Amino acid sequence: MLEQLLDLAKQYGNEAVINNNAIPNEKNEEVIQETGKSMLSGLQEMATEGNLGDLAGLLSGKSKLDSSNPVIKQITEKVSGSLGNKFSLPTETSNGVANNMIPQILGGLLNKAKDPNQKGFNIEDLVGSISGGKGGDLMDMVTKYGGALGLDQNGDGKVDMQDAISALSGNAKSKKGGLGGLLGGLFGKK
Repeated sequence: MLEQLLDLAKQYGNEAVINNNAIPNEKNEEVIQETGKSMLSGLQEMATEGNLGDLAGLLSGKSKLDSSNPVIKQITEKVSGSLGNKFSLPTETSNGVANNMIPQILGGLLNKAKDPNQKGFNIEDLVGSISGGKGGDLMDMVTKYGGALGLDQNGDGKVDMQDAISALSGNAKSKKGGLGGLLGGLFGKK
Protein backbone atom coordinates (compact mmCIF):
# COMPACT_ATOMS: atom_id res chain seq x y z
CA MET A 1 0.00 0.00 0.00
CA LEU A 2 2.95 2.31 0.56
CA GLU A 3 3.58 2.32 -3.19
CA GLN A 4 -0.02 3.40 -3.88
CA LEU A 5 0.21 6.12 -1.23
CA LEU A 6 3.48 7.42 -2.67
CA ASP A 7 2.04 7.45 -6.20
CA LEU A 8 -0.98 9.42 -4.98
CA ALA A 9 1.26 11.77 -2.96
CA LYS A 10 3.22 12.50 -6.14
CA GLN A 11 -0.01 13.01 -8.06
CA TYR A 12 -1.43 15.48 -5.54
CA GLY A 13 1.85 17.07 -4.46
CA ASN A 14 2.14 19.62 -7.25
CA GLU A 15 0.28 22.50 -5.66
CA ALA A 16 0.99 21.71 -2.02
CA VAL A 17 4.70 20.92 -2.37
CA ILE A 18 6.27 21.59 -5.76
CA ASN A 19 4.60 24.98 -6.28
CA ASN A 20 5.18 25.95 -2.64
CA ASN A 21 7.99 28.51 -2.30
CA ALA A 22 8.36 27.74 1.42
CA ILE A 23 9.66 24.24 0.55
CA PRO A 24 13.14 24.17 -1.00
CA ASN A 25 13.01 22.59 -4.48
CA GLU A 26 15.71 20.07 -3.58
CA LYS A 27 13.44 18.78 -0.79
CA ASN A 28 10.24 18.39 -2.86
CA GLU A 29 10.58 14.65 -3.53
CA GLU A 30 11.55 13.92 0.08
CA VAL A 31 8.58 15.91 1.42
CA ILE A 32 6.20 14.03 -0.87
CA GLN A 33 7.67 10.66 0.17
CA GLU A 34 7.53 11.56 3.86
CA THR A 35 3.88 12.54 3.45
CA GLY A 36 3.01 9.07 2.12
CA LYS A 37 5.07 7.24 4.74
CA SER A 38 3.65 9.31 7.61
CA MET A 39 0.11 8.70 6.36
CA LEU A 40 0.58 4.93 6.35
CA SER A 41 2.21 5.04 9.76
CA GLY A 42 -0.66 7.16 11.12
CA LEU A 43 -3.31 4.81 9.74
CA GLN A 44 -1.48 1.83 11.21
CA GLU A 45 -1.20 3.56 14.60
CA MET A 46 -4.93 4.25 14.59
CA ALA A 47 -5.67 0.57 13.92
CA THR A 48 -3.21 -0.54 16.60
CA GLU A 49 -4.73 1.85 19.13
CA GLY A 50 -8.19 0.38 18.44
CA ASN A 51 -9.67 3.35 16.61
CA LEU A 52 -11.60 0.94 14.40
CA GLY A 53 -14.92 2.78 14.31
CA ASP A 54 -13.48 5.91 12.73
CA LEU A 55 -11.33 3.88 10.32
CA ALA A 56 -14.27 1.71 9.33
CA GLY A 57 -16.39 4.81 8.72
CA LEU A 58 -13.69 6.20 6.46
CA LEU A 59 -13.09 2.94 4.58
CA SER A 60 -16.78 2.26 4.06
CA GLY A 61 -17.32 5.72 2.60
CA LYS A 62 -19.65 6.64 5.46
CA SER A 63 -17.70 9.67 6.63
CA LYS A 64 -16.67 12.85 4.82
CA LEU A 65 -13.13 13.30 3.54
CA ASP A 66 -12.54 16.70 5.11
CA SER A 67 -11.04 18.26 8.23
CA SER A 68 -14.12 17.35 10.30
CA ASN A 69 -13.27 13.65 9.87
CA PRO A 70 -11.40 12.36 12.96
CA VAL A 71 -9.17 10.09 10.83
CA ILE A 72 -8.17 12.93 8.52
CA LYS A 73 -7.62 15.24 11.49
CA GLN A 74 -5.33 12.75 13.25
CA ILE A 75 -3.40 11.84 10.07
CA THR A 76 -3.03 15.53 9.17
CA GLU A 77 -1.57 16.27 12.60
CA LYS A 78 0.87 13.35 12.27
CA VAL A 79 2.00 14.29 8.76
CA SER A 80 2.29 17.97 9.64
CA GLY A 81 4.40 17.21 12.72
CA SER A 82 6.60 14.81 10.81
CA LEU A 83 7.22 17.29 7.97
CA GLY A 84 7.95 20.09 10.43
CA ASN A 85 10.41 18.00 12.43
CA LYS A 86 12.19 16.27 9.56
CA PHE A 87 12.53 19.26 7.23
CA SER A 88 12.39 22.15 9.74
CA LEU A 89 9.37 23.56 7.93
CA PRO A 90 7.37 26.33 9.58
CA THR A 91 4.14 25.07 11.18
CA GLU A 92 2.04 27.03 8.70
CA THR A 93 3.80 25.36 5.76
CA SER A 94 3.65 21.80 7.11
CA ASN A 95 -0.02 22.28 8.09
CA GLY A 96 -0.79 23.62 4.62
CA VAL A 97 0.85 20.64 2.90
CA ALA A 98 -0.94 18.13 5.13
CA ASN A 99 -4.35 19.87 4.95
CA ASN A 100 -4.12 20.04 1.18
CA MET A 101 -2.84 16.55 0.45
CA ILE A 102 -4.33 14.19 3.05
CA PRO A 103 -8.01 14.34 1.97
CA GLN A 104 -7.01 14.07 -1.70
CA ILE A 105 -4.68 11.12 -1.14
CA LEU A 106 -7.16 9.22 1.04
CA GLY A 107 -9.95 9.89 -1.46
CA GLY A 108 -7.76 8.62 -4.29
CA LEU A 109 -6.73 5.58 -2.26
CA LEU A 110 -10.33 4.68 -1.45
CA ASN A 111 -11.34 5.11 -5.09
CA LYS A 112 -8.53 2.78 -6.18
CA ALA A 113 -9.48 0.21 -3.53
CA LYS A 114 -13.13 0.24 -4.64
CA ASP A 115 -12.36 0.12 -8.37
CA PRO A 116 -12.97 -3.43 -9.68
CA ASN A 117 -10.66 -2.66 -12.62
CA GLN A 118 -7.74 -1.90 -10.28
CA LYS A 119 -5.87 -5.19 -10.36
CA GLY A 120 -4.04 -6.36 -7.25
CA PHE A 121 -5.51 -3.79 -4.89
CA ASN A 122 -8.88 -3.79 -3.17
CA ILE A 123 -10.52 -2.80 0.08
CA GLU A 124 -9.36 -6.02 1.76
CA ASP A 125 -5.75 -5.20 0.79
CA LEU A 126 -6.17 -1.70 2.16
CA VAL A 127 -7.56 -3.00 5.46
CA GLY A 128 -4.78 -5.60 5.65
CA SER A 129 -2.08 -2.97 5.12
CA ILE A 130 -3.52 -0.63 7.70
CA SER A 131 -4.04 -3.35 10.29
CA GLY A 132 -0.75 -5.17 9.71
CA GLY A 133 -2.53 -8.19 8.23
CA LYS A 134 -4.86 -8.51 11.23
CA GLY A 135 -7.82 -6.69 9.78
CA GLY A 136 -10.62 -9.01 10.84
CA ASP A 137 -12.27 -6.59 13.26
CA LEU A 138 -11.75 -3.64 10.96
CA MET A 139 -13.07 -5.51 7.92
CA ASP A 140 -16.07 -6.66 9.99
CA MET A 141 -16.83 -3.02 10.81
CA VAL A 142 -16.42 -1.95 7.15
CA THR A 143 -18.81 -4.74 6.20
CA LYS A 144 -21.29 -3.66 8.89
CA TYR A 145 -21.25 -0.01 7.82
CA GLY A 146 -21.25 -0.96 4.14
CA GLY A 147 -24.25 -3.24 4.67
CA ALA A 148 -26.12 -0.47 6.45
CA LEU A 149 -25.45 1.77 3.45
CA GLY A 150 -26.88 -0.79 1.03
CA LEU A 151 -23.51 -1.81 -0.39
CA ASP A 152 -24.17 -5.55 0.08
CA GLN A 153 -25.52 -5.92 -3.45
CA ASN A 154 -25.66 -9.72 -3.64
CA GLY A 155 -27.19 -10.27 -0.19
CA ASP A 156 -24.42 -12.54 1.11
CA GLY A 157 -24.00 -10.55 4.35
CA LYS A 158 -20.61 -9.06 3.49
CA VAL A 159 -19.29 -6.18 1.39
CA ASP A 160 -16.64 -7.28 -1.09
CA MET A 161 -15.63 -7.12 -4.74
CA GLN A 162 -18.60 -9.27 -5.75
CA ASP A 163 -20.85 -6.48 -4.51
CA ALA A 164 -19.02 -3.96 -6.66
CA ILE A 165 -19.40 -6.23 -9.67
CA SER A 166 -23.09 -6.77 -8.92
CA ALA A 167 -23.66 -3.04 -8.54
CA LEU A 168 -22.01 -2.22 -11.83
CA SER A 169 -23.54 -5.05 -13.83
CA GLY A 170 -27.07 -4.98 -12.45
CA ASN A 171 -26.72 -8.73 -11.78
CA ALA A 172 -30.03 -10.56 -11.64
CA LYS A 173 -29.21 -11.85 -8.13
CA SER A 174 -28.97 -8.28 -6.95
CA LYS A 175 -32.35 -6.94 -5.93
CA LYS A 176 -30.95 -3.44 -5.78
CA GLY A 177 -31.08 -2.66 -9.51
CA GLY A 178 -27.40 -2.24 -10.30
CA LEU A 179 -25.52 1.00 -9.93
CA GLY A 180 -28.69 3.11 -10.09
CA GLY A 181 -30.20 1.11 -7.23
CA LEU A 182 -27.01 1.41 -5.24
CA LEU A 183 -26.87 5.18 -5.69
CA GLY A 184 -30.58 5.49 -4.99
CA GLY A 185 -30.11 3.51 -1.77
CA LEU A 186 -27.25 5.73 -0.70
CA PHE A 187 -29.29 8.88 -1.29
CA GLY A 188 -32.49 7.57 0.28
CA LYS A 189 -34.49 6.79 -2.85
CA LYS A 190 -36.44 3.53 -2.94
